[in-house]
Amino acid sequence: MKRKLIIIIAAVALIFSGCEEFLDRPSRTTMNDQNYWTSENNLRLFSHGFYLNYFVGYNSSWGTAYTPLRGYYLSDDFTSTGKQWGFETQPPSSRASTSETPDWLSTYCGPTWNFAYVRKSNLFLERIETMKGDILTEEAYNHWSAVARFFRGYEYSRLVSVFGDVPYYDKVILDSEMDLLYKDRDSRTLVMDKVYDDFVYVLANMRLSDGNAQYLNRYIAAGFIARFMLFEGTWQKYHLNNTEKAKKYLQLAVDAANLVMASGKFSFTSDFRSLFGSMDLAGNKEVIMYRHYDAALGVTHHIASYANTTESQPNSGNLWLAKSFICADGQVYQSSTLPDADKLDFVSMIATRDPRFEATFWDAPKKEAATLLLSDKFIDRIGPTYYGGSYPAQYGSNTNTNDAPVMRLGEVVLNWIEAKAELATMGGPAVSQADIDASINAIRNRPLDAVAIGKGIQKTTPLSLASLPDDPERDADVTPLLWEIRRERRMEFVYEHSRLLDLKRWKKLSYMDVTTNPDLHLGLWIDFPVEYPEWLIAAKVGKLKVQNGVGDVITYDGTNAAEMVGYYIPENIAPRDAFTDRVYLAPVGMTQIAEYADKGYTLTQTPGW
Repeated sequence: MKRKLIIIIAAVALIFSGCEEFLDRPSRTTMNDQNYWTSENNLRLFSHGFYLNYFVGYNSSWGTAYTPLRGYYLSDDFTSTGKQWGFETQPPSSRASTSETPDWLSTYCGPTWNFAYVRKSNLFLERIETMKGDILTEEAYNHWSAVARFFRGYEYSRLVSVFGDVPYYDKVILDSEMDLLYKDRDSRTLVMDKVYDDFVYVLANMRLSDGNAQYLNRYIAAGFIARFMLFEGTWQKYHLNNTEKAKKYLQLAVDAANLVMASGKFSFTSDFRSLFGSMDLAGNKEVIMYRHYDAALGVTHHIASYANTTESQPNSGNLWLAKSFICADGQVYQSSTLPDADKLDFVSMIATRDPRFEATFWDAPKKEAATLLLSDKFIDRIGPTYYGGSYPAQYGSNTNTNDAPVMRLGEVVLNWIEAKAELATMGGPAVSQADIDASINAIRNRPLDAVAIGKGIQKTTPLSLASLPDDPERDADVTPLLWEIRRERRMEFVYEHSRLLDLKRWKKLSYMDVTTNPDLHLGLWIDFPVEYPEWLIAAKVGKLKVQNGVGDVITYDGTNAAEMVGYYIPENIAPRDAFTDRVYLAPVGMTQIAEYADKGYTLTQTPGW
């Protein structure tokens, strides 16, 4: 069935394409808008045309949009050599697109000013309406309307996360409807209230199963609804101080996640690495939806190759990220009683931290990573063993075939517990220990794989509400419980979709300012004479630098090898350009503003730009 689904997705792009007919008459063999909307199966086929845009997984071939490791790397978690990549400093000349291929603004983790999929979902809804009664039963009509409304809500959730206010459309707009085509931006709250209504409909009407577990169903949709409603609920709280809307959206996040968690269909029975490096995620009970790759069908990607320990990782984990990992005894490193927990070197970090640290990072310095902290998270345990040799196709180039988790239980439960904790700060029920056990502690109780067990890795002690860690790094405006929930997200989602979006919704982009967060420009503690003597060479004179225990920067001069012990400083590192709060939202293009003006209309620029 997976092979069939891949073929369907590849073919759906051709549904409405074809050559001009010699005779101007309907084709008997080519699907078109006049003869297409005749069966429920055709609706299913049309819906698959949305999949590659919304369920990207590891993308395909060399594609990087919406991919882990190669796409989501702008945040406070990652550091590069040279000047740090930053936010845009002026509005672009143009930002519009009508492409239906996966594309994005990487600095905002979302789409460009493109309403092609809004139109496509509205067209889908209108065509479904014409099939009601004669072709579709009431149940089928409700389901397919829910599918179309889910995709519309998905697209508007992403557009709003990037731009804030956007024009809202709930129908296909004709070229002659100038006032609608050139309407100004609607408020994000108006738009997200419409999205909320769509999502409520989805949760009430989408099928629990559409015949194949990887076809869009209510559980998959609920996972994404929880994600988007958590984002908007916390944005309303921290940016707009709108408690009423925050509670409304957060409650829907809780309800959506509850649907998945209460189903009994999903559980934490997989080790962490198998979620990302497996060649077949079918049957993995933590994975709610995944994207399958098959070399025989030409459906491959390149993400594993950049985790194979040979390809470079120009953006890699920094000291700030490493410090955030909880110790296996459930304490922050400053107060942990584990031996060497306060040492921030490779060996000590692997031995004392939550198992996800070992499952995310290589356990020794690697020159292929900008900070020497290389992630091998998105490949199986076998792939890196080919280091220094020739990689089989599944581990090299753009011919990788490990499956990509698209929605998994780990995200659902963390969205759920955070939404509940946020609601508790606004008068909702207090989070209970049972809630923590069903979410954070369920994650911490995942099985370990044989490699981790062989290294002596231990599961992390469960989190207890009665004795939350006392983290000296905690922001004063964040409760201890929310701080630990945020920590859990950070450990769980390294290089995945979450971190920059989390910083934005929490209003914490200040973490990316090195003037107040110097750990951004440091790697782990390295004893170069012992751990990495191969870099004590003439080529590194004047380039290799460390920061020692008292904060002094030591530069290798060819004679001071014994002093090269400290936090690694990536080569030629320099701060990103200064930024202000305006970068929480993207500007629209100047060309689009001018086009509106030429037609006698106004397109308002994003505040601050």
